[in-house]
Amino acid sequence: MSRRHAAALLVVAATAVAGCGSSSGSGPGNSSAAAANPNAPESSPAGDIPDNQAYVPYRLASGHFSVKVPEGWAQAKQAGAVTFTDKLNSVRMESAAASGPLTVTTAQSTEIPKLKRATPGFSGAKVSAVKRPAGTAIRISYLASSKPDPVTGKVTTDAVERYVFFNKGRQAILTLTGAKTADNVDPWRIVSSSLRWTA
Repeated sequence: MSRRHAAALLVVAATAVAGCGSSSGSGPGNSSAAAANPNAPESSPAGDIPDNQAYVPYRLASGHFSVKVPEGWAQAKQAGAVTFTDKLNSVRMESAAASGPLTVTTAQSTEIPKLKRATPGFSGAKVSAVKRPAGTAIRISYLASSKPDPVTGKVTTDAVERYVFFNKGRQAILTLTGAKTADNVDPWRIVSSSLRWTA
């Protein structure tokens, strides 16, 4: 084979290799282009509280207890209760005098009817006793209609967890509300487990 012929073959081979390399990032069947981007932001249902959410303690002035609430949420006070809100979620805390601890039976016979009368869209109520560091609490879980969206007026369904603790003649009541489609099991456990009696 002549040197001239060999050189021509090398040029053709080099061109073919270069052509293959140039298609590595753009072909429709390229696996790299189709692979998921590990740095892309995580897609979560509306109302999900982020895993990296920070919590700070808040003491209810007249309630004899403190609770860790999500940092940065807006605070509002009304009729002795304090509510922290962010987008579709809220944490409400209040205190009331009580002669004794609430029981599952009493909650079913007295608290459920009260909530049903006062709560639009109330349904699916479940009552259980749960253990938390501050003691046993009665948890009432139910669905309710959300407040109308201030822009669109749309009403969706909220999932609500209401915890009632008792200590020394006082009830501590936590009401945790979020979108039905959100997965806030861990954040709500953090909040309900953080309650500490201060008096």
